[in-house]
Amino acid sequence: MKTIAFLGAAHIHSPGFIKRVKERAGQFAVKAVWDSQPARARIAAQQLSCVSAAGYKELLADAEIEAVIICSETSLHRELVEATAAAGKDVFVEKPLGMGASDAYAMQRAIDEAGLIFQTGHFMRSLPVYRQLKAWIEAGTLGRITRVRHSNVHQGAIAAIFDPGRGPYADGWLWMTDPALSGCGGFGDLGAHSLDILMWLLGDVESVTAQVDRLLGKYDCDEYGEGLLRFANGAIGSIAAGWADVLRPQEILVSGTEGVAYVDAGALYVQSANLPGTDGGQWTDLPEALPHAFDLFLDAITGAEVPLISAKEAARRSAVMEAFYQAAATNSWVQPKSA
Repeated sequence: MKTIAFLGAAHIHSPGFIKRVKERAGQFAVKAVWDSQPARARIAAQQLSCVSAAGYKELLADAEIEAVIICSETSLHRELVEATAAAGKDVFVEKPLGMGASDAYAMQRAIDEAGLIFQTGHFMRSLPVYRQLKAWIEAGTLGRITRVRHSNVHQGAIAAIFDPGRGPYADGWLWMTDPALSGCGGFGDLGAHSLDILMWLLGDVESVTAQVDRLLGKYDCDEYGEGLLRFANGAIGSIAAGWADVLRPQEILVSGTEGVAYVDAGALYVQSANLPGTDGGQWTDLPEALPHAFDLFLDAITGAEVPLISAKEAARRSAVMEAFYQAAATNSWVQPKSA
């Protein structure tokens, strides 16, 4: 039995994580929940049948607590992560890791120097279609990759999913629409997953540009946007992300000199000279799904050997996303900051 604690339950994914922990009650005991808003802590603690803590430092000083789950406002991540690293406790941090490059790299250093088990919430890597795409890219099945497109959109702004009355808290998830607390708007929120997948598939990013907007005007932040990326290997990528779409066709398209593959409505389609018989039709021989990124963290702290996202990867993605927003503000191409 592993004893864990929640440092923050503010994120919109918190209820899902609470549910997953409860489903594994035989493996994990949640000792306490702390949140910057005591009312949120009390609600989450009631759901977990544990106590709400007045301060997070007392939880980090508790020798029984072996790992923590940070689902606070993004603006609190650095403070909480550095304190967690100093306490030597393994840590899951909901994405994005940082508000930008500087705090993300500082957290990476603290995590790595402490030798912690770390994970963040990029769950798409576990999906069979993306695992298959990665295998093909690494094997050269599609030839040299020339361009890639990824879309991660939903109708969050249209449906006002962040408003008071949504979720278990009185003010809903409104903090996620305040860049001072979240570090971004709709483009950064959903684009973080797109960025993780594209960098996982194609490697580091050399420079980016973007356009973001808030045409609906429901929230005081960008609601959607499009970004362009030039990867270090020469491939060109694009990201569509935000809260202002009613449908999400063709999640990803990968084009190479010897083939093309894309995902539409969750199904994978491919044509490649290196896959005899493929003509652009559906490919169904997929690898098995891996557990959700959060479950992989829970597995890891019990001693299982599982693939995790490194703090270095998470920090680099925060740096690239910061560059997207800088590019949008200046209408230019921007190189992401290095560690």
